[in-house]
Amino acid sequence: MDPLEDVLALLDTRSHLSSSLVAGGRWAVRFKAPEGVKFNAVRRGGCLLRVAGADEPIQLAEGDCYLLTRPLEFTLSSDADAVAVEAGPVFAAAENGVARTGEGEDVLLVGGSFSFGDRARALLLDALPPVIHVPAGSGEAGTLQWALGQIDRELRQRPMASTLVARHLAVVMLVHVLRLHFAREPHAVSGWAAGLADPVVATALTSMHTAPERPWTVAELARVGAVSRSTLAARFKDTVGQGPLDYLTQWRIELAAERLRGGTETLATIAGAVGYGSESALSSAFKRITGTSPRTYRNQHRAG
Repeated sequence: MDPLEDVLALLDTRSHLSSSLVAGGRWAVRFKAPEGVKFNAVRRGGCLLRVAGADEPIQLAEGDCYLLTRPLEFTLSSDADAVAVEAGPVFAAAENGVARTGEGEDVLLVGGSFSFGDRARALLLDALPPVIHVPAGSGEAGTLQWALGQIDRELRQRPMASTLVARHLAVVMLVHVLRLHFAREPHAVSGWAAGLADPVVATALTSMHTAPERPWTVAELARVGAVSRSTLAARFKDTVGQGPLDYLTQWRIELAAERLRGGTETLATIAGAVGYGSESALSSAFKRITGTSPRTYRNQHRAG
Protein backbone atom coordinates (compact mmCIF):
# COMPACT_ATOMS: atom_id res chain seq x y z
CA MET A 1 0.00 0.00 0.00
CA ASP A 2 1.08 3.60 -0.56
CA PRO A 3 -0.16 6.70 1.28
CA LEU A 4 -2.42 7.99 -1.51
CA GLU A 5 -4.01 4.58 -2.02
CA ASP A 6 -4.43 4.16 1.73
CA VAL A 7 -6.10 7.54 2.21
CA LEU A 8 -8.48 7.15 -0.74
CA ALA A 9 -9.45 3.67 0.46
CA LEU A 10 -9.87 4.81 4.07
CA LEU A 11 -12.11 7.65 2.95
CA ASP A 12 -14.38 5.29 0.98
CA THR A 13 -13.91 7.37 -2.17
CA ARG A 14 -16.91 7.25 -4.50
CA SER A 15 -17.78 8.99 -7.74
CA HIS A 16 -21.15 10.36 -8.80
CA LEU A 17 -21.65 11.19 -12.48
CA SER A 18 -23.99 13.95 -13.58
CA SER A 19 -25.60 14.75 -16.91
CA SER A 20 -23.31 16.07 -19.62
CA LEU A 21 -23.64 19.74 -20.57
CA VAL A 22 -23.93 20.88 -24.19
CA ALA A 23 -23.75 24.62 -24.82
CA GLY A 24 -23.44 27.04 -27.70
CA GLY A 25 -23.47 30.73 -28.58
CA ARG A 26 -23.27 33.04 -25.57
CA TRP A 27 -24.11 31.21 -22.39
CA ALA A 28 -23.33 30.96 -18.69
CA VAL A 29 -24.44 28.51 -15.99
CA ARG A 30 -24.03 29.23 -12.28
CA PHE A 31 -23.60 26.28 -9.91
CA LYS A 32 -24.20 26.17 -6.18
CA ALA A 33 -21.36 25.22 -3.87
CA PRO A 34 -20.99 21.45 -4.34
CA GLU A 35 -20.73 18.83 -1.66
CA GLY A 36 -17.54 16.81 -1.93
CA VAL A 37 -15.18 17.41 -4.85
CA LYS A 38 -16.62 18.56 -8.19
CA PHE A 39 -14.98 17.70 -11.51
CA ASN A 40 -15.60 18.66 -15.11
CA ALA A 41 -13.80 17.85 -18.32
CA VAL A 42 -14.11 19.67 -21.64
CA ARG A 43 -14.68 17.11 -24.38
CA ARG A 44 -15.38 19.67 -27.12
CA GLY A 45 -14.82 23.40 -27.49
CA GLY A 46 -13.79 25.63 -24.60
CA CYS A 47 -15.25 27.78 -21.84
CA LEU A 48 -14.45 30.00 -18.87
CA LEU A 49 -14.45 28.81 -15.25
CA ARG A 50 -15.01 31.38 -12.51
CA VAL A 51 -14.83 30.24 -8.88
CA ALA A 52 -16.11 32.36 -6.00
CA GLY A 53 -13.24 34.04 -4.19
CA ALA A 54 -10.69 33.48 -6.97
CA ASP A 55 -8.95 36.53 -8.40
CA GLU A 56 -8.91 35.39 -12.02
CA PRO A 57 -11.08 33.08 -14.15
CA ILE A 58 -9.57 29.96 -15.73
CA GLN A 59 -9.80 29.45 -19.47
CA LEU A 60 -10.65 25.81 -20.17
CA ALA A 61 -9.73 24.36 -23.56
CA GLU A 62 -10.72 21.12 -25.22
CA GLY A 63 -9.19 18.24 -23.26
CA ASP A 64 -8.79 20.22 -20.04
CA CYS A 65 -10.30 19.11 -16.75
CA TYR A 66 -10.44 20.51 -13.23
CA LEU A 67 -11.23 19.54 -9.66
CA LEU A 68 -12.99 21.93 -7.29
CA THR A 69 -11.95 20.80 -3.81
CA ARG A 70 -13.85 23.38 -1.72
CA PRO A 71 -17.59 24.05 -1.33
CA LEU A 72 -17.52 27.18 -3.49
CA GLU A 73 -20.02 28.54 -5.99
CA PHE A 74 -18.72 28.52 -9.57
CA THR A 75 -19.80 29.52 -13.06
CA LEU A 76 -19.06 28.02 -16.47
CA SER A 77 -19.56 30.37 -19.40
CA SER A 78 -18.71 31.24 -22.97
CA ASP A 79 -17.23 34.57 -21.85
CA ALA A 80 -16.93 36.82 -18.82
CA ASP A 81 -19.91 39.03 -19.75
CA ALA A 82 -22.51 36.36 -20.48
CA VAL A 83 -25.56 36.46 -18.18
CA ALA A 84 -25.70 33.33 -16.02
CA VAL A 85 -28.70 31.09 -15.45
CA GLU A 86 -28.97 28.72 -12.48
CA ALA A 87 -27.72 25.16 -13.03
CA GLY A 88 -30.65 23.51 -11.23
CA PRO A 89 -33.34 24.07 -13.89
CA VAL A 90 -30.87 23.43 -16.73
CA PHE A 91 -29.94 19.99 -15.42
CA ALA A 92 -33.51 19.21 -14.30
CA ALA A 93 -34.51 19.52 -17.98
CA ALA A 94 -31.77 17.10 -19.15
CA GLU A 95 -32.81 14.47 -21.68
CA ASN A 96 -31.00 11.18 -22.15
CA GLY A 97 -28.29 12.33 -19.78
CA VAL A 98 -27.60 15.60 -21.62
CA ALA A 99 -28.41 19.11 -20.33
CA ARG A 100 -28.43 22.01 -22.79
CA THR A 101 -27.99 25.76 -22.60
CA GLY A 102 -27.43 28.57 -25.08
CA GLU A 103 -27.77 27.98 -28.82
CA GLY A 104 -25.89 25.28 -30.65
CA GLU A 105 -23.46 22.56 -29.61
CA ASP A 106 -20.09 24.29 -29.59
CA VAL A 107 -19.15 22.96 -26.15
CA LEU A 108 -19.50 19.56 -24.47
CA LEU A 109 -18.59 18.97 -20.83
CA VAL A 110 -18.79 15.78 -18.81
CA GLY A 111 -18.64 15.89 -15.05
CA GLY A 112 -19.67 14.73 -11.65
CA SER A 113 -18.38 14.70 -8.13
CA PHE A 114 -16.49 12.60 -5.61
CA SER A 115 -17.75 11.95 -2.11
CA PHE A 116 -15.63 10.82 0.80
CA GLY A 117 -15.89 9.69 4.39
CA ASP A 118 -16.03 11.97 7.41
CA ARG A 119 -12.28 12.61 7.64
CA ALA A 120 -11.77 13.73 4.04
CA ARG A 121 -11.21 17.40 4.84
CA ALA A 122 -8.46 16.74 7.36
CA LEU A 123 -6.79 13.81 5.58
CA LEU A 124 -6.94 14.90 1.94
CA LEU A 125 -8.81 18.03 0.93
CA ASP A 126 -7.01 20.48 3.22
CA ALA A 127 -3.77 19.42 1.54
CA LEU A 128 -5.07 20.59 -1.86
CA PRO A 129 -5.68 24.04 -3.38
CA PRO A 130 -9.30 25.11 -4.01
CA VAL A 131 -9.00 24.40 -7.75
CA ILE A 132 -6.75 21.96 -9.59
CA HIS A 133 -6.64 22.74 -13.32
CA VAL A 134 -5.19 20.04 -15.57
CA PRO A 135 -4.48 21.33 -19.11
CA ALA A 136 -4.77 18.82 -21.94
CA GLY A 137 -1.03 18.94 -22.60
CA SER A 138 -0.01 18.03 -19.04
CA GLY A 139 1.79 14.86 -18.06
CA GLU A 140 -0.51 11.84 -17.83
CA ALA A 141 -2.95 13.74 -20.06
CA GLY A 142 -3.12 10.71 -22.36
CA THR A 143 -4.34 8.49 -19.53
CA LEU A 144 -6.87 11.11 -18.44
CA GLN A 145 -8.20 11.44 -21.97
CA TRP A 146 -8.49 7.67 -22.24
CA ALA A 147 -10.47 7.50 -18.97
CA LEU A 148 -12.71 10.39 -20.00
CA GLY A 149 -13.29 8.84 -23.42
CA GLN A 150 -14.28 5.56 -21.81
CA ILE A 151 -16.63 7.34 -19.37
CA ASP A 152 -18.24 9.15 -22.31
CA ARG A 153 -18.60 5.86 -24.22
CA GLU A 154 -20.14 4.05 -21.24
CA LEU A 155 -22.68 6.80 -20.67
CA ARG A 156 -23.63 7.17 -24.33
CA GLN A 157 -23.79 3.52 -25.39
CA ARG A 158 -25.03 2.13 -22.05
CA PRO A 159 -23.63 -1.42 -22.22
CA MET A 160 -24.27 -3.73 -19.26
CA ALA A 161 -23.11 -2.28 -15.90
CA SER A 162 -22.21 0.98 -17.65
CA THR A 163 -22.89 3.21 -14.64
CA LEU A 164 -20.68 1.09 -12.38
CA VAL A 165 -17.85 1.03 -14.92
CA ALA A 166 -18.07 4.78 -15.49
CA ARG A 167 -17.93 5.48 -11.77
CA HIS A 168 -14.82 3.35 -11.35
CA LEU A 169 -13.22 5.07 -14.33
CA ALA A 170 -13.92 8.43 -12.67
CA VAL A 171 -11.99 7.30 -9.57
CA VAL A 172 -9.13 6.27 -11.90
CA MET A 173 -9.24 9.79 -13.31
CA LEU A 174 -9.12 11.26 -9.79
CA VAL A 175 -6.01 9.24 -8.93
CA HIS A 176 -4.22 10.43 -12.06
CA VAL A 177 -5.17 14.05 -11.44
CA LEU A 178 -3.86 13.84 -7.86
CA ARG A 179 -0.64 12.11 -8.99
CA LEU A 180 -0.08 14.81 -11.56
CA HIS A 181 -0.79 17.60 -9.11
CA PHE A 182 1.50 16.21 -6.40
CA ALA A 183 4.31 15.84 -8.96
CA ARG A 184 3.73 19.22 -10.62
CA GLU A 185 3.12 21.35 -7.52
CA PRO A 186 4.94 19.70 -4.58
CA HIS A 187 5.06 23.03 -2.70
CA ALA A 188 1.34 23.70 -3.20
CA VAL A 189 0.31 20.82 -0.96
CA SER A 190 0.83 20.17 2.74
CA GLY A 191 0.94 17.33 5.24
CA TRP A 192 1.57 13.77 4.08
CA ALA A 193 0.83 14.77 0.48
CA ALA A 194 3.81 17.15 0.49
CA GLY A 195 6.01 14.31 1.76
CA LEU A 196 5.33 12.27 -1.38
CA ALA A 197 7.54 14.66 -3.37
CA ASP A 198 10.59 13.91 -1.20
CA PRO A 199 12.00 10.41 -1.92
CA VAL A 200 13.34 9.96 1.62
CA VAL A 201 10.11 11.07 3.27
CA ALA A 202 8.00 9.12 0.78
CA THR A 203 9.94 5.94 1.65
CA ALA A 204 9.27 6.46 5.35
CA LEU A 205 5.58 7.18 4.70
CA THR A 206 5.21 4.08 2.55
CA SER A 207 6.94 1.94 5.17
CA MET A 208 4.58 3.13 7.90
CA HIS A 209 1.53 2.64 5.70
CA THR A 210 2.65 -0.83 4.61
CA ALA A 211 3.13 -2.06 8.18
CA PRO A 212 1.52 0.35 10.67
CA GLU A 213 1.52 -2.37 13.33
CA ARG A 214 5.31 -2.63 13.30
CA PRO A 215 7.11 -0.98 16.27
CA TRP A 216 8.83 1.62 14.11
CA THR A 217 11.56 3.87 15.44
CA VAL A 218 13.09 6.87 13.70
CA ALA A 219 16.33 4.88 13.39
CA GLU A 220 14.58 2.01 11.61
CA LEU A 221 12.75 4.35 9.24
CA ALA A 222 16.03 6.13 8.51
CA ARG A 223 17.70 2.81 7.66
CA VAL A 224 14.93 1.99 5.21
CA GLY A 225 15.55 5.32 3.49
CA ALA A 226 19.34 4.96 3.70
CA VAL A 227 19.78 8.27 5.55
CA SER A 228 20.71 9.31 9.05
CA ARG A 229 18.16 9.74 11.82
CA SER A 230 18.72 13.48 11.90
CA THR A 231 18.29 13.80 8.13
CA LEU A 232 15.02 11.88 8.12
CA ALA A 233 13.66 13.74 11.15
CA ALA A 234 14.50 17.14 9.64
CA ARG A 235 13.16 16.40 6.16
CA PHE A 236 10.01 14.77 7.51
CA LYS A 237 9.27 17.73 9.78
CA ASP A 238 10.00 20.25 7.00
CA THR A 239 7.64 18.61 4.50
CA VAL A 240 4.93 16.89 6.53
CA GLY A 241 4.90 19.40 9.40
CA GLN A 242 5.41 16.87 12.20
CA GLY A 243 7.84 14.16 13.22
CA PRO A 244 7.69 10.62 11.76
CA LEU A 245 6.43 8.99 14.96
CA ASP A 246 3.83 11.71 15.53
CA TYR A 247 2.56 11.02 12.03
CA LEU A 248 2.57 7.28 12.70
CA THR A 249 0.49 7.76 15.84
CA GLN A 250 -2.10 9.82 13.99
CA TRP A 251 -2.29 7.31 11.13
CA ARG A 252 -2.74 4.43 13.56
CA ILE A 253 -5.59 6.32 15.21
CA GLU A 254 -7.22 6.89 11.80
CA LEU A 255 -7.04 3.14 11.14
CA ALA A 256 -8.41 2.35 14.59
CA ALA A 257 -11.26 4.83 14.09
CA GLU A 258 -12.21 3.16 10.80
CA ARG A 259 -12.38 -0.24 12.51
CA LEU A 260 -14.42 1.20 15.36
CA ARG A 261 -16.89 2.72 12.90
CA GLY A 262 -17.22 -0.30 10.69
CA GLY A 263 -17.15 -3.45 12.78
CA THR A 264 -17.52 -5.32 16.02
CA GLU A 265 -13.89 -6.18 16.73
CA THR A 266 -12.78 -5.96 20.34
CA LEU A 267 -10.55 -3.06 21.36
CA ALA A 268 -7.76 -5.54 22.09
CA THR A 269 -7.95 -6.91 18.52
CA ILE A 270 -7.94 -3.41 17.04
CA ALA A 271 -5.04 -2.40 19.28
CA GLY A 272 -2.90 -5.26 18.01
CA ALA A 273 -3.80 -4.61 14.38
CA VAL A 274 -2.71 -0.96 14.49
CA GLY A 275 0.44 -1.33 16.53
CA TYR A 276 -0.50 -1.07 20.19
CA GLY A 277 0.42 -3.77 22.67
CA SER A 278 -2.67 -3.42 24.79
CA GLU A 279 -6.17 -2.03 24.87
CA SER A 280 -5.12 0.57 27.43
CA ALA A 281 -2.26 1.81 25.23
CA LEU A 282 -4.67 2.28 22.31
CA SER A 283 -7.24 3.98 24.54
CA SER A 284 -4.66 6.43 25.88
CA ALA A 285 -3.38 7.36 22.40
CA PHE A 286 -6.89 7.50 20.93
CA LYS A 287 -8.15 9.88 23.59
CA ARG A 288 -5.05 12.07 23.30
CA ILE A 289 -5.54 12.47 19.54
CA THR A 290 -9.35 12.59 19.24
CA GLY A 291 -10.38 13.86 22.65
CA THR A 292 -12.65 10.89 23.27
CA SER A 293 -12.25 7.25 24.25
CA PRO A 294 -12.54 4.42 21.69
CA ARG A 295 -15.71 3.11 23.34
CA THR A 296 -17.35 6.54 23.32
CA TYR A 297 -16.28 7.06 19.69
CA ARG A 298 -17.80 3.70 18.69
CA ASN A 299 -21.05 4.45 20.49
CA GLN A 300 -21.29 7.90 18.91
CA HIS A 301 -20.80 6.42 15.46
CA ARG A 302 -23.45 3.78 16.04
CA ALA A 303 -25.83 6.42 17.37
CA GLY A 304 -25.28 8.53 14.25
